Amino acid sequence: MNPIDKTPKQIVAELDQFIVGQTAAKKAIAVALRNRYRRLQLAKDLQDEITPKNLLMIGPTGVGKTEIARRLAKIVNAPFVKVEATKFTEVGYVGRDVESMVRDLVEVAYGLVEKSMYKEVRGQALKKANNRLVKLLVPAQKQNTNSNSTNDFFKMMQEMQQSIQNGQNPWMGAKNQEDEGTVTDEIKNQRMSVADQLRNGLLEQQEVTLLVDDPSQKFKNEAGMLGQMGIDLSDTLGAMMPQKKVERTMTVAEAREYLIREESAKLVNSADLADAAIKKAENTGIIFIDEIDKITSKNSNNNGSVSREGVQRDILPIVEGSQIKTKYGLVNTDHILFIASGAFHESKPSDLIAELQGRFPIRVELDDLTEEDFVKILTEPNNALIKQYIAMIGTDNIKVTFTIESIHKMAQIAYQVNHETENIGARRLHTILEKLLEDILYEGPDMEMGEITVTEAYVTEKIGNIVKDRDLSRYIL
Repeated sequence: MNPIDKTPKQIVAELDQFIVGQTAAKKAIAVALRNRYRRLQLAKDLQDEITPKNLLMIGPTGVGKTEIARRLAKIVNAPFVKVEATKFTEVGYVGRDVESMVRDLVEVAYGLVEKSMYKEVRGQALKKANNRLVKLLVPAQKQNTNSNSTNDFFKMMQEMQQSIQNGQNPWMGAKNQEDEGTVTDEIKNQRMSVADQLRNGLLEQQEVTLLVDDPSQKFKNEAGMLGQMGIDLSDTLGAMMPQKKVERTMTVAEAREYLIREESAKLVNSADLADAAIKKAENTGIIFIDEIDKITSKNSNNNGSVSREGVQRDILPIVEGSQIKTKYGLVNTDHILFIASGAFHESKPSDLIAELQGRFPIRVELDDLTEEDFVKILTEPNNALIKQYIAMIGTDNIKVTFTIESIHKMAQIAYQVNHETENIGARRLHTILEKLLEDILYEGPDMEMGEITVTEAYVTEKIGNIVKDRDLSRYIL
């Protein structure tokens, strides 16, 4: 089944494997996602009229707001971006503009589509990569360096001039590292032998040196203000100056993957790739805006209140639907799904400007975690905390077992500390487990013991007294 075809029940069932409780939030998000699939099945004119119903999740920290959205994107293989609303607090002074969240989404969509298209041509790319590997492992004989250098220079200039006339990068005419030199009959025989060994996987760990694009060049081009504005000058600059190459020594297995990627890029049409990325972002993209409660202007005496309302006004047209310029083309945000979340401890959703409130019609309140929820979080999910610690300590050849009483005691302590100090939800369990297993994690590599059982008494001994001292628990737990 295509991931986007999943029914709401199937989506909720997969979320249940990682997130405890919060059934209302899971249902709301699953329905919103299914509605996107339903929309795509309609006639084109009706598709344009149906907009996604954006969600606002309200609940204290650590109850699963971010985790639900993050897992959801993985389940449906959709472009997903998480941004912090507070990054845009000082609009016009410091930080990125709000449109950058859409550009980030398109970058993620581009990566997903690129991976899919590269997978389709992998067979062809693999053959080409293996041929290049053979030439690298058995290089041709170097040409005589005493040849007429003047003739070589004029020949190179002619090739560059021809490339410019054809509208190509003149530096692309340079010979590949593996093509230089002459090939004798002996080298041909050696290459045939090496090709057989490559096919049989006998040379995977052998080292090979090849020229690769300097990765720092790409980041320099994208890190500036023009990159944030959706302006890409890398192609223009690439035509004016050669791409800097650096030598890297890696195993044959690593080199093959690098060469497969290079060859895949040649086989895939970049214009088709960019167009598919934009369509994927527009139709299936999800933008998660966290900490949206921090940009409300609840406290009028706060000097940043004007700036915060400015951020809301900047976000509004993007959520309503507008065209954003990216380096791959214009992106329409009409059908992007926006999920906002916030604790709303010191404010309430009605403190947002009215227009922005109206763009998040579905509101879901996430429940506070109970003691029973903590027990389930420790034991039930696929990535349960106790399973993680058992696996980590197991790397030191120590088998750790938790009694059911010790798990209930930890859950009781987490619930108690959350309600007596600051409520940080399930994140409290991380603190408790780290303090509880501190000695085992420290002494584990030097211990000769094979098995350790964590009992309720051990939990009480290690962290019970800290809980009793409220002042101490504020700092340690």
